Amino acid sequence: MNLLGFILRKEFRQIFRDKTILAMMFLVPTMQLVILPLAMNFEVKNVNVVIVDHDHSSYTQRLIAKINSSGYFTTISYENSYLEAFPFIEDGNADIILELPAGFERNLLREGMQKVGIFVDAINGTKASLGGAYLNAVIADFNINMDINRKGNVQPPTTTIDIRFSNWFNPLAEYPQYIVPAILVLLLTLIGGFISALNIVKEKEIGTIEQINVTPIKKWQFIVGKLIPFWIIGMIVFTVGLIVCWLVYGIIPEGNLFILYLFAAVYLIALLGFGLLISTYSDSQIQAMFIAFFFIMIFMLMGGLFTSVDSMPSWARAISLLTPVTHFIEVVRMIVLKGSSFVQVQREFLYLLCFAVVLNGWAIWNYKKTN
Repeated sequence: MNLLGFILRKEFRQIFRDKTILAMMFLVPTMQLVILPLAMNFEVKNVNVVIVDHDHSSYTQRLIAKINSSGYFTTISYENSYLEAFPFIEDGNADIILELPAGFERNLLREGMQKVGIFVDAINGTKASLGGAYLNAVIADFNINMDINRKGNVQPPTTTIDIRFSNWFNPLAEYPQYIVPAILVLLLTLIGGFISALNIVKEKEIGTIEQINVTPIKKWQFIVGKLIPFWIIGMIVFTVGLIVCWLVYGIIPEGNLFILYLFAAVYLIALLGFGLLISTYSDSQIQAMFIAFFFIMIFMLMGGLFTSVDSMPSWARAISLLTPVTHFIEVVRMIVLKGSSFVQVQREFLYLLCFAVVLNGWAIWNYKKTN
């Protein structure tokens, strides 16, 4: 333990000597946690629409007014034909073209039906699908509330189902409530994965690793001595992140804080073991950085940060289960938003514990004191 104490003292002195690294570990994650959730918003609220009205009747004017008042659409132009409207989509200025044919009001009143044209720019698939769905919903609501339907021309069914729904755990369906816990996990992952991956490699480049290798320090003492300082820093960053979530977004963990910190502690051990494992295989900081970046990109894209793991193909779900990020993001969301107990997340705890044991054991085994 005396040897471990000397290693820890040396590591803390080395960390606090580099002011740039300290700023990166504390200031940068805080700024990112404030900015990123505001920018990463998948809600579709500003859909640009070009209207092509061939009828110019009172019904088309009421439909256009309803679309503009919905809060989701902005009419940027009124054109006389589809050919005149299409350049707006080609130039990327419009997302949807709504074409209302001639005889719109007449056909509704006489025949009880009328087709309209909706042309959607599908370059942005999310915006296209949601924008088209919103527009269909607005038109459907307009159709139900038209005078000819409300006055009894269309008989309502004798039996109806009254549907009422509520949003649990996120009553206002606000996107930051969903993304902020995942961003917190992402920042913890970047600190644990990148900084620890560069640590041992830096010792190799400056030559101090050779001096350590000739000492009686055991391999596990060296790895643990490298792990503990960054584990402490990671826990402090996690605490600062929770405070930022509370002050900026008003998100207060619904569940037990002790359970949340327990998972964060085990997750950091697993992730730091992953970073140290990369450093034992790398010969330079550039090599370690690219290897860590490769794996962390997989963690980000397949860990449930941007898309739900449940919606992925079966092979992708299998890969996501083999990443610690997937389980920790799930746990943080369940504890912070749902208030889940340990019993409800104990399976994820076993996953993270296995990752911690395997990755750190692998790093100790792979670290060689001789060339």
